[in-house]
Amino acid sequence: MASGVVNIRRDVDDKFYRYRMPLLMTKIEGKGNGIKTVIPNMSDVARALSRPPTYPTKFFGSELGAQTSIDEKNDRFIVNGAHDAVRLRELLDAFIDKFVLCGACKNPETDLILTKNEMIVRDCKACGVRSNVDMRHKLTTYIVKNPPKKKGKRKKGEHAEAPSPAGLDGNGSGENGRGSPDDDDEGGGTDDELTRRLKAEAAELNPEATLEKEDWSADTSPEAVKARMGALQAGVAGLTLGNEDDSDEDADSPYSQLGRWVQENREASAVEVFKKVQELGLEKKHKAVQVLAQTLLTENALVEIPKYAPVFVKMISSEKHQKSLLGGIERLAGLTHPELIPAIPKILMAFYQVDVLDEEVVKQWGTHVSKKYVDKDTSKKVRKASEPFLKWLDEADDDDDDEDDD
Repeated sequence: MASGVVNIRRDVDDKFYRYRMPLLMTKIEGKGNGIKTVIPNMSDVARALSRPPTYPTKFFGSELGAQTSIDEKNDRFIVNGAHDAVRLRELLDAFIDKFVLCGACKNPETDLILTKNEMIVRDCKACGVRSNVDMRHKLTTYIVKNPPKKKGKRKKGEHAEAPSPAGLDGNGSGENGRGSPDDDDEGGGTDDELTRRLKAEAAELNPEATLEKEDWSADTSPEAVKARMGALQAGVAGLTLGNEDDSDEDADSPYSQLGRWVQENREASAVEVFKKVQELGLEKKHKAVQVLAQTLLTENALVEIPKYAPVFVKMISSEKHQKSLLGGIERLAGLTHPELIPAIPKILMAFYQVDVLDEEVVKQWGTHVSKKYVDKDTSKKVRKASEPFLKWLDEADDDDDDEDDD
């Protein structure tokens, strides 16, 4: 049976659910008392769950009352006895529920943390909640003795490798990782190769763009379009506060053209947006990041950030770019969509998770009120709303320091 891909939460019947994993596969080997069930793709499944493959393997053994055999060097994960694939998938769902999903928001984007008093906590990167694991389960003893490998603290300029959505990776070669528009093409694809790939992916993404437009696009009635255009023009007029040069205030500047195009093409995919940025010659301009943050995103920002993340990943290559992104977020939530103020921590987390915001930059921004992008009161309001995320960053640092001391 060929391996497929399924939702991590298999109770979510949505083929566009962003959290996916390989379908757990099994292979029966041996006979009689030596019969055993091999899980050939356990490493791939565990990687999708951000857990060591030993954890679900030991979980299976605990639930089935069976011995397990683990050979990580040769990627062999075995549960003694003959076990049906369907049964192991059900147990995997139980493992995910107990040791992966956030106890609050049920998001699988969590890390396991072992506290000083040997309690296991699921640290959610989506909502910031830390929920305790049920320590009565037998697997917890194994986890305490074999804690997750500590993730190194990210410093400025360091980013975890992750697949770039829509293929907009930084080096133009389709590999994981983040590059910058200023990077040389050594070892990467040429501009022609990038263009060809973008065209191919744009064709593949068109059906999704249609679905997104149908489900949650902005109101396209004449009255709504007129109102948004008015707001856009007012916003673009103020885009140059402290940015680049004053000549860009012209309504025909590339920035104004980009803002108008985004407003008029709400159904555009990430690939199409980036191609427009390239067409206007703005792929290296930090102010273009600000324009996109305040015009590309709407009141549905938390849904739109994953969709357009590759554009920001491709364009943000310096601290100045990151500050422009934060300025765009200030204008988005502070002026255009004030209803997003309570969601500021989640918005920052979403960008932080795709490695376009560095910890030091966010902390500096969050503790220094500025009138560069919005008025002082609005600036204070946005930063006040960001406090839960800033607190989470500090606590994560404290945990790292404590573990270093231990």
